[in-house]
Amino acid sequence: MSEQILILDFGSQYTQLIARRVRELNVYCEIHPYNKIPDLTGEVKGVILSGSPCSVRQDDAPDVDLSSFRGKVPVLGVCYGAQLMAHKSGGNVLPSEIREYGRAKLSRVDQHNELMKEIGIGSQVWMSHGDTISELGEKFEVIASTHSVNVAAYRIEGEQTYGIQFHPEVTHSEHGKTLLRNFVVHICGCHQDWTPDIFVETTIEQLKEQIGNDQVVMGLSGGVDSSVAATLIHHAIGPRLHCIFVDNGLLRKNEFEEVLNSYKGMGLNITGVDARDRFYDALKGLTDPEEKRKAIGRTFIEVFDDEAHKIEDVAWLGQGTIYPDVIESVSVKGPSATIKSHHNVGGLPDFMKLKVVEPLNTLFKDEVRLVGKTLGIDDAILGRHPFPGPGLGIRILGDITPEKVQILQEVDHVFISRLKQHGLYDDVWQAGAMLLPIQSVGVMGDERTYERVVSLRAVTSVDGMTADWCHLPYEFLADVSNEIINSVKGVNRVVYDISSKPPATIEWE
Repeated sequence: MSEQILILDFGSQYTQLIARRVRELNVYCEIHPYNKIPDLTGEVKGVILSGSPCSVRQDDAPDVDLSSFRGKVPVLGVCYGAQLMAHKSGGNVLPSEIREYGRAKLSRVDQHNELMKEIGIGSQVWMSHGDTISELGEKFEVIASTHSVNVAAYRIEGEQTYGIQFHPEVTHSEHGKTLLRNFVVHICGCHQDWTPDIFVETTIEQLKEQIGNDQVVMGLSGGVDSSVAATLIHHAIGPRLHCIFVDNGLLRKNEFEEVLNSYKGMGLNITGVDARDRFYDALKGLTDPEEKRKAIGRTFIEVFDDEAHKIEDVAWLGQGTIYPDVIESVSVKGPSATIKSHHNVGGLPDFMKLKVVEPLNTLFKDEVRLVGKTLGIDDAILGRHPFPGPGLGIRILGDITPEKVQILQEVDHVFISRLKQHGLYDDVWQAGAMLLPIQSVGVMGDERTYERVVSLRAVTSVDGMTADWCHLPYEFLADVSNEIINSVKGVNRVVYDISSKPPATIEWE
């Protein structure tokens, strides 16, 4: 990339949002842990210091050598980042008398300052802090205040260094994007030329250089990430990319055939492998969710390895890893705790001796879809809901049997089909059904039944980090419930999950 903004992560829950907002300005940026700063090259046009759940007054507070970038490139400290710079420069940071969390309005703004242009008095900002900057060091100047926080924003005289106590990256800060544009474009001088077209062009050239004349093998899932990654690699090396799509017996109804047909139209060199019985044998008798996940992952590796050995001279493993996977996996135990480990970060076991190529590992999910559109990939693939790697294996609570899989496939098919028929599919980020390990009493045709219970789940989200349950119309839910009970043998009760993430997760296992 020709130019970028470097974001140093001190563990804030909002750090990814900063990156997303910068990317929305068509400016490339990267997140790095505060204690793993990459070498600053001429490509780095500015540095943003994130917030943090920590206090600068703690003995073990996250710290960074500011001299490595301050005064060399423009710097913007956000919340903790602003407090850290003030604290290290002779200022004073104390616990707030009243903890300020939520909406606040600017009561004073220096609109002559480049950072605060087009941001007026009364503008709403979002605060989230327990400490406040009570005193600034020499050459620090206040450029914005709220009624309860005097130092809501500051600049340092003689250099392009700024600090803000509020969070411009959250939507509640009504002029947050303006402030970030002021910093990234007007102060840092970024050209806003990072677009999907440019990404595709540069990535294909990089892939050609990286892979050379080697062969690449890649597992496809039918989802957005692996499809876009495979298409990029295919554009770079053509038939030397060998794609494998494994039927693990835990896919949705007819998915194996439908996905293979959709890929044929894309010109990909793909082999479909029916390994259902192998997966069912590996899962037999397992009820613990983690054991099931491990069994599915281990069996996939074995099947994939068998197929890969049928291809001569394979040197690379292609993967659809995206940027949130990388961020969460790199920030292990600090600055921010790992939220989850990812099956597609780090590649396959060492015994496969393959180098990893990940063309999407700098993109967020919405950016992957934009790149897919640029590549001409069908909307049916790009708009597909996320589907977990272990498939229905973590939507069947308890042990896995072919009979249970068939029941859940039918239930899921009714739910997803109805979402599409009612024009609701694109309003939902992810939807599916769970087969519960309980039975309930029912009445069908004047006869008592004792059959299975299923739970429907539909959520809205941006990237899966947080999610809210979808308020689907009651009439729609009634229609779906009625069809499931009437058409899927073995089910006599349907419930709807109204839990949000957090505290729940999207999947049940």
